[in-house]
Amino acid sequence: MAETMIQRLFDRPRALGALLAFASAAMLAGAFYFQHFEGLQPCPLCIAQRWAHAASLVLCLIAAFGASERLAPGLLTMVGLAFLAGAGIAGYHVGVEQHWIESSFCGATDLVGETVEDLKALLWETEIARCDEVAWSLAGISMAGYNLIISLVLAAVALIAARRAMKGRP
Repeated sequence: MAETMIQRLFDRPRALGALLAFASAAMLAGAFYFQHFEGLQPCPLCIAQRWAHAASLVLCLIAAFGASERLAPGLLTMVGLAFLAGAGIAGYHVGVEQHWIESSFCGATDLVGETVEDLKALLWETEIARCDEVAWSLAGISMAGYNLIISLVLAAVALIAARRAMKGRP
């Protein structure tokens, strides 16, 4: 029964688009929760991962509610590629966190002051999140690690659905 339900979902690109949109929205909500309620400031790589989910979310919403069935395979392919881009950024971030990769912009921020004194004051007041430090982990896996795993699974689902939708086309 579960297999039939999953097969039916893969054969309904609009429903799958809505489900993938929910997954991206949940990932973004989780990131914002940790930032605004748990006080974990995002680093530049964390922000880049959010952009990948935002792109996926927009494409999923278009696939689910705004496009014709004919466009679904192409949109689901783009969704899969957006998830893969997010997985790539997350994988890079994991490499930086584990010190396998050195990142030149780790901890960079856009601090601008009118004078040297203003800039000094901003530096003292601003908490700078570093890309090479794990801010939170569960079972030894960082948020970037979980994002990598989840993004790869979502990419696979989107790309499999796109392939199935292309085969079903006249």
